[in-house]
Amino acid sequence: MSDSKKITAFDLTTIDSTAKPCDDFDGFANGNWKKHNTIPSTEESWGSFDILEKETRDVKIKGIINEILTVQNPKHGSDTQLIADYYRSYMDTATIAKRGITPILAFADNIDAVKNAWDLIALAGELAKHNIQGPFDVGVGPDDRNSTMNAIFMGQSGLSLEDRNYYENMDSTMKKIRIEFVNHVDKMFAMADWKTADPGKTILDFETKLALIQLKNFELRDPVKVYNKIPFADLQKLAPGINWVDYYKNYELPADSVIVENKNYLKRLDQLIKSTPLDVLKTYFRWQLLTYFSPLLPSQFSRETFHFFGTIMYGVKEQHSREVRATMHVNEELGMPLGKFFAAKYFPESSKEKISEIIENVRAVYSERIDKLSWMSAATKEKAKKKLALFTWKIGYPDTWKDYSTIDIRPGYLIENTMNIDLWEHHDMIIQAGKPVDKSEWDMSPQTVNAEYDPTSNQIVFPAAILQPPFYNPDADDAINYGAIIGVIGHEMTHGFDDQGAQYDGHGNLSDWWTPEDAKNFTALGKILEDYFSTIEVTKGFKIDGKLTLGENIADLGGLTLGYYALEKSLEGKVKPAPIDGFSYQQRFFLGWAQVWRENMTNEGLINQVQTNEHSPARWRINATLQLMKEFSDAFGCQGKTAASDSRRLMIW
Repeated sequence: MSDSKKITAFDLTTIDSTAKPCDDFDGFANGNWKKHNTIPSTEESWGSFDILEKETRDVKIKGIINEILTVQNPKHGSDTQLIADYYRSYMDTATIAKRGITPILAFADNIDAVKNAWDLIALAGELAKHNIQGPFDVGVGPDDRNSTMNAIFMGQSGLSLEDRNYYENMDSTMKKIRIEFVNHVDKMFAMADWKTADPGKTILDFETKLALIQLKNFELRDPVKVYNKIPFADLQKLAPGINWVDYYKNYELPADSVIVENKNYLKRLDQLIKSTPLDVLKTYFRWQLLTYFSPLLPSQFSRETFHFFGTIMYGVKEQHSREVRATMHVNEELGMPLGKFFAAKYFPESSKEKISEIIENVRAVYSERIDKLSWMSAATKEKAKKKLALFTWKIGYPDTWKDYSTIDIRPGYLIENTMNIDLWEHHDMIIQAGKPVDKSEWDMSPQTVNAEYDPTSNQIVFPAAILQPPFYNPDADDAINYGAIIGVIGHEMTHGFDDQGAQYDGHGNLSDWWTPEDAKNFTALGKILEDYFSTIEVTKGFKIDGKLTLGENIADLGGLTLGYYALEKSLEGKVKPAPIDGFSYQQRFFLGWAQVWRENMTNEGLINQVQTNEHSPARWRINATLQLMKEFSDAFGCQGKTAASDSRRLMIW
């Protein structure tokens, strides 16, 4: 952002004029861009997010790291020392190769030594502190029904293939992935010289049983369904074969009430553990250990892990260079210390002030939109506006930074360094259990190219890195920026009123603030959107899951609507802008949205996205959403030109 070079608001060379905007706006706005921007061999997708992430990582973050590496004798525990020595430990491939898997053998030996499943679960509490997964995970966060206090949560976990779809789908593509997974596990165990018979088949069989007793991903989106608060003592009654006391003790958690995501899962998990031979359970935990640390082990392990989780799962052809991976790992493990340098160098205070002003404008438009809703009663409108008034935001970077100086990081000890970071983060989380929520705390680092809405704080977060072109371009005309950054701001704001967010009140508590009739109307509108997206096939045999993506699709439609009317409101009493490059300001608004979401993606990546991701693929975030908007059809004169543009009209917010 410190670069003074002027950046084009919208590059006309990206347009493919052979595509009809009313039928395929993505093809029209981005067609030539897609033809000339093939997916790099190291990526699963290539679009505006990916390009900005790459520039942020390879130029800005790597530049900061390079400067840090030149500092002589930094103070131990300083951000400079932590970043420099972690980077050096990752780049020290000779030491990594020499040490082999020795750094993780103590964990493996502990797994081998257990005599029964009861003791293995106790050990799982110790492993979990190091992010080594088990069949359930435990964390600390705001209580959904008392958002000012932190509570303990327990959810389903432990699948290598991300989601139960990969275990139960009988499509030939899914079957092939499962075969490749078995081969991958076998190779990894062989490289570790762990003498286990058929480890791949063993892991796949156990994880399949685990997957089939878990809630489906769209079911996890129901905040009421997954909120089951019980006293700690009831855990032992719920699943008597699981050693909860020692798990909690080793995980360093207080024996307090826990919010269980799925009580039936714990009951069935109890039975699964009882019926599974101890050797199988040990193999499962050894696999979790090996796969978690594999990117940090000698190159043969990281290459094989990339082959399966990169190439087979996502269609990525080539692994990033060691230097790029080192940058990525430093950013992943020490994102906040690194973020201090990033924020200071690349985020001016003026940007924070400008975005705050924009958010207030969008809030005002949202309030006006609520007033005009025909499907909502006055009583619910009043409560919706009260929630909107309580809405807050964080922009750029934290006001205060955490102290990481107690983490021990040394050159030559990559895995131990990572373990020490994991333990620090674990302790930082655990000490918050039962304590008041600090709503000023950030979950994302400033250099993250993303944004989020948190329903328990009724707050959106915009890290510094996303407030760059093409999302926010100080050189662009208002129409482009309104379609881009204001569309994204509106998207995040609408999450407070999507099918999940609408179940939380303005203070971030799960609360039914709707009249029954209004709730029925809202659900019916959501069902229209769900059914509409569920008909879209993105690649042969795989359609968008309308249930899974409902919240994001509502947010896209809401964000576009808010952005459009915020632009119109900004022009009240003014002379309307003249066309630029032959496009009216209304048309340029939609070009701004299309520019943000342009993307090419591998077929494997598309398949993964529609099975695991709450976002619809980018092409349909453009085309499918715009087809629902009369404002888009009016802008491009689509009335009567396509069936979709006349019959698919939907306005929720």
